[in-house]
Amino acid sequence: MPVLPGAEPYRHEGGEVGVLLCHGFTGSPQSLRPWAEFLAERGLTVSLPLLPGHGTRWQDMAVTGWQDWYAEVDREFRTLGGECRQVFVFGLSMGGALTLRLAARHGDAVSGIAVVNPANKVHGPAAHALPVARHLMRTTKGLANDIAKEGMDEVAYDRVPLHAAHSLRNFLRLVDGELPQVTQPMLLLHSPQDHVVPPADSARILGRVSSTDVREVLLEQSYHVATLDHDAERIFEESHAFIGRLAPSVGEKGSTTGG
Repeated sequence: MPVLPGAEPYRHEGGEVGVLLCHGFTGSPQSLRPWAEFLAERGLTVSLPLLPGHGTRWQDMAVTGWQDWYAEVDREFRTLGGECRQVFVFGLSMGGALTLRLAARHGDAVSGIAVVNPANKVHGPAAHALPVARHLMRTTKGLANDIAKEGMDEVAYDRVPLHAAHSLRNFLRLVDGELPQVTQPMLLLHSPQDHVVPPADSARILGRVSSTDVREVLLEQSYHVATLDHDAERIFEESHAFIGRLAPSVGEKGSTTGG
């Protein structure tokens, strides 16, 4: 199937510091493209992959699960690790959960993580109904476009395949159990007004990770897809400063990729 316009993966060869960006559930790289380009313009090597089943049509996503999504970001992380001296991982929503799992499993190979409105749990009565409901109906209404800023549009599915939602639920439970293994410096940015992922998810993540270098930033002017919202520039600037503090070589025009 052809990829939806704007949903294409993004790659930029830059310096010796790399950043992997992970998009959200039913979303696409479009939601993180401005963030990726901001970092690329400042000399970083950037990878923003398209997760399997995403960016085409919901029917393609219905036959994928968390193992497929995680395998894609894990592969990209390993590729960046072979090219760069340091690698950071950033993510939005489910991409935040993917980020946290990479941190838990790869340890010191991850120099730091930044997560925006990270998902920790599928909430509400529907979560408990998923194991049965997914066999009775194929989809439910979509989660896209929770954006406060006028005129912004997220490239994402307008339906959620229930088999994929059930897989997401299982994945978030797995990641929750791995949070104590996350020790890296962490930047966590979240919106008090988020109609997709409640602030309780960020609070639980902050309470369970073992990281001691943690900065929490509230995105007061944005909803869930904050990377396309009023606080987008703040996210970009904060994340770049975060990298700069942990990787002093960042932005040096003379830096080279390894490997």
